[in-house]
Amino acid sequence: MPGSSTRTIRVALVGNPNTGKSTLFTALAGVRQRVGNYPGVTVEKKTGHMRHAGHSFELIDLPGTYSLAPRSPDEMVTVDVLLGRRGNVAPPDVVLSIVDASNLERNLYLVSQVLALGLPMVIALNMVDLARERQMEIDVAGLAERLGVPVVAVQANRRTGLKELQTALAAAASGGETSAAPVRENPFPASFQQHATELGAWLNERLPAPLPPFLVERLLLDGGGYLESELLDGLAQEGAERLRVARESLAAAGMPVPAVEAMARYDWIARTLQGVARRPSGHTRTTSDRIDAVLTHKVWGTLIFGLTMATLFTSIFVLAAPLMNVIDSAVGGLASLVEAGMAEGALQSLLVNGVIGGVGAVVVFLPQILILFMFIAVLEDCGYMARAAFLMDRLMAGVGLSGKSFIPLLSSFACAVPGIMATRVIENRRDRFATILIAPLMSCSARLPVYVILIGAFVPARYFLGGIVGLQGLVLLGMYAVGVVVAIGVAWGLKKSILRGETPPFVLELPTYKMPSLRTVGFRMAERGWSFLARAGTVIFAVTIVVWALSYYPRSEDRVAAELEARRAALAGHAAALAEFDSSENLAYLRASLHQRYSLLGRAGQWIEPAVRPLGWDWRIGCAVIASFPAREVVMGVLGVIYNLGSDVDVGAESDQHRLQAQLRAARWDDTGEPVYNLPVALSIMVFFALCAQCAATLAVIRRETNSWRWPTFTFAYMTILAYVGALVTYQVASRLLL
Repeated sequence: MPGSSTRTIRVALVGNPNTGKSTLFTALAGVRQRVGNYPGVTVEKKTGHMRHAGHSFELIDLPGTYSLAPRSPDEMVTVDVLLGRRGNVAPPDVVLSIVDASNLERNLYLVSQVLALGLPMVIALNMVDLARERQMEIDVAGLAERLGVPVVAVQANRRTGLKELQTALAAAASGGETSAAPVRENPFPASFQQHATELGAWLNERLPAPLPPFLVERLLLDGGGYLESELLDGLAQEGAERLRVARESLAAAGMPVPAVEAMARYDWIARTLQGVARRPSGHTRTTSDRIDAVLTHKVWGTLIFGLTMATLFTSIFVLAAPLMNVIDSAVGGLASLVEAGMAEGALQSLLVNGVIGGVGAVVVFLPQILILFMFIAVLEDCGYMARAAFLMDRLMAGVGLSGKSFIPLLSSFACAVPGIMATRVIENRRDRFATILIAPLMSCSARLPVYVILIGAFVPARYFLGGIVGLQGLVLLGMYAVGVVVAIGVAWGLKKSILRGETPPFVLELPTYKMPSLRTVGFRMAERGWSFLARAGTVIFAVTIVVWALSYYPRSEDRVAAELEARRAALAGHAAALAEFDSSENLAYLRASLHQRYSLLGRAGQWIEPAVRPLGWDWRIGCAVIASFPAREVVMGVLGVIYNLGSDVDVGAESDQHRLQAQLRAARWDDTGEPVYNLPVALSIMVFFALCAQCAATLAVIRRETNSWRWPTFTFAYMTILAYVGALVTYQVASRLLL
C-alpha cells in the first residue's frame, strides 16, 4: 500500500469492553466524529477523523467485543468490517487493537483472532499506569517482537503516547517495515486446520460467493448456530449436517468444539507472554479492591448508590439555576424586543408566542441536560456504573432478568433508542425482549424539562443534610424511581407470562477505577447538548408553529367582544370586581384566553376535557399532552405557546423564577377562575410523562429490533394505560392528602 499524504488511511479500532477504547477514540478524533448506523442494520457506528504528519486518518470505532466469535448483529458487524464484507467497502488499512495492560491474558485472546485476519495491525497498550500499580512488568519491545506488530504504550485518559501511536499507524498503513502482516502462527492443531480446509472447499463449491478462511473456521467453531443462519442461507440443512459430522470427528480426536479454540489460544497466549510479562506472585490488593469492598457491599454500597443518585438530581437544580436564569432573561428580552418593534397582529404573535415562546421554553433547559450527562459521563468513565450494575443484579434476578439488562436500561435514562439497541448483548431472546419492552419506562432526558419546570414551580426548595440533599432533588429522584419501580413490576409480569423463562447467570467484569477524562466527559456533554438543541431547532420548532396556528385561528373578534361584554354586565353593581375586571392586565389575559378557547386547538381541547379532568387537567394540558405523543420533548414548547397569553400579564415572576413556571401558576380554570395548577396536578402530569410512550422513534426502533409491529403496539398500549391510571390515582390521592 503506497503512502500518500492525500490518501485517507482507514483505521478500525477493536478491543474488549472496559479497555478505554472509547476514551482513546475521543482522544484521537476530538470533535471530528459522528454517529450513524451501518448500512442495512441498526447497529450504531462511530467514525472520526484525525491528521498527523501530513496523513489523514478515518477512525472506525467498532463495537466492543471479547472475541470475533459473533453471536449477535453488533459482533457480526465487527467481523464483516474487518473482512471488508460490509457495504462494499474494502477491509481497513490498519487495525488498532486496544489492550488493557493490566489484563493481558484475556485481551490477547481477541488479538490472536485479529492477527489471523492478516491485516496490518498496531497494538495500543493502554492503562499502563494501572499495570504498574499492580506491580506488573511488561517488556513492550519484547511483546512487539513476539507478536510481530508494533506495540505502543499509552494512557488514553491522559493523552500520553498518542503521537507515537499516530506515527505507528501511519507507518503500518504506508508500507513501512512494520506494516506487512507476517505469517501468523496458527494456534490450532493440524487436524483442525485440515477439517477447516476441507469444509471451506466443500462450502465454496456450493455457495454463491466464497467464504474467507477465517469465517470457515468460525462456522466450524460456532456451536450456537448464529453463523449458520447468517452464512448458510439456502444451504441450511445440508450445511448443518456437514458441520455436525466435522465436529463429531474433532471431538473424537480430543478437540471438542468450541473448547478447542479456548485451549489453543490460551496456550498460544501463555507462550507469547513467557518472559515478557511478569506479575507478582499472589494477589496484590489494589486501590480498586479496597474501594470495591465498600461500594459493592450489600448494605453500604446500596446506600452510597442511593445517596449518589440523590446528590445528582439535587445538583441538577442547584448548579443549573444561574445559567437557566441567564438564558431565560435572554429569551424574555428577545421576546420583548420583537414585540415592541412590530405592530400587533398574526406575525407578531407567531414570532413572540410561537417561535420565541415555544422554542425558548425548551432551550432554557439546556444547562440541566448538560449537568445530567456530565454526571453520567463521569460515573461511566471512572468505572462506577459497572458497580451499579453489580448491585442491581440482585434486584434484576428477582424479576427474572440479570445484570446484563441493567446497562441497556441505564442507557435508556439518556435515550431509549440506544438503550434498546444495546440489548443485543443479551443472548437470551426472552430476556432481550423483556428488557426492550421496559426500556421506555426509564425516564429519558426528554422527560427532564417536564419534571424540572413543575417541581421548580410547585415543590418547596427545602434542603437536608447540611444542604447536600434537597426536597426538589428528592422529588426528581422519585420521578425517575417511578419508572424503575413500574418497570420492575412489568418485567416480573412478562417473565411470568408471555416471556416466561429461567433467570440467566450474570458474569460482569469490574473495570479498574480511574480518573475520568475531562476531554471525554466534555465531548459527551457536547454531543448530547447539540442533539437536544437540534431537536429544539427542528421537531420542536415545527410542532410549536403548528400549535400556534391551531391556537390562533380562527380569530373571533366579535365573539370575544360579546363574551367580554356579557361578563362585564354580570358584574354590574359590584364596583370592586368590575374595577378588577377592567384593569388592563386582567382584560388582556381574558381576551387572549378567550381567543385561544374559540380557536381550533381550544375546541379540540374542550372535546377531550371530560377525559382528562379526572386527572386534574384542563383542556390546555390535555392538548399539550396529545401534541407531545410523537416526541415528548415538544410538550414544553407547546405549553410555552399555549400559556404565553400576552407579556403584559403580571404573573409575579421573581428574578430567579422561570417565565413558564410563573405562567403556569397564573393559569385559571375557565369556568371557576380557580388556579389550574397545584402540587397534585403537577404530580399527576409528571407521573403521566414518566409512564407514557410518547416517542415515535422508540416505537420504530422496537419494531426494527423485534421485527414485528406486535411488540411496539403492545408497548404503546400498556404504557398509555399505565400512564392514565397512574396519573388518575396520583391526583385523586394527592388532592385528598395535600389540599
